[in-house]
Amino acid sequence: MNWFESLILGLVQGLTEFLPISSSAHLRLTAAFAGWHDPGAAFTAITQIGTEAAVLIYFRKDIARIVSAWFRSLTNSAMRADHDAQMGWLVIVGSIPIGVLGVTLKDHIEGPFRDLRLIATTLIVMGIVLGIADRLAARVEEGGRHRAAPERKTLTDLGVRDGLIFGMCQAMALIPGVSRSGATISGGLLMSYTREAAARYSFLLAIPAVLASGLFELKDATEGGHVSWGPTIFATVVAFGVGYAVIAWFMKFITTKSFMPFVIYRILLGLVLFALVGLGVLSPHAGESGG
Repeated sequence: MNWFESLILGLVQGLTEFLPISSSAHLRLTAAFAGWHDPGAAFTAITQIGTEAAVLIYFRKDIARIVSAWFRSLTNSAMRADHDAQMGWLVIVGSIPIGVLGVTLKDHIEGPFRDLRLIATTLIVMGIVLGIADRLAARVEEGGRHRAAPERKTLTDLGVRDGLIFGMCQAMALIPGVSRSGATISGGLLMSYTREAAARYSFLLAIPAVLASGLFELKDATEGGHVSWGPTIFATVVAFGVGYAVIAWFMKFITTKSFMPFVIYRILLGLVLFALVGLGVLSPHAGESGG
């Protein structure tokens, strides 16, 4: 990987990590369309450390409050009823599914799951799911303006059951094309959470999973010596800067706007990808030989 490739891939990672369009799919597709080698699951995981650093800074007050309350609850039983302490436990509970499946499916994540036909399928299917969830949420919000309607849930309503469901949704993002934020936000909307609550928990839930994955891949890459460290670190720094700006924009966007632009984009991209593969313009395994 050269420096220009790392710049472009870092920009792509930062732009797409927090939007419901799948960063891993876009890294894979950027390389395939440009005729570059697939950057691979290791590159994706390491550059995600940069975008998660952006999450840590953007939500630093929330995270500090949750971590502090959680640690105090370990020795102070009265603190266990505190919402922030409970959020600490719920982030841990919600991280279990992706931790288990990430280890179990590691070989598939680095191999068969990167087939462009599978990515096209997940782009379309999860786009439809996000669209349905978005329309149902909009219908409830519209109903609430004219008549008594069930209130959307906030993070104060989050319990172990919903935390595990959020976690299972996040685990689906192990398949490129699903999108971590897209899956968890869709799950949250279908469980009647507000857009802001679903997105906020999605970002918090991603922290342990992404950092653990990135550090795990970092360890393997260090021992294996198969990573171009200069360009990879550069891409990670670029992803951090761009990712921070995207978080700030996205958290404002979701309070007033629909997810339909992302739904349309996902479906169109999936259809174009199917067409290119079907016509032989792209191989389903384009770039994979380079690792």
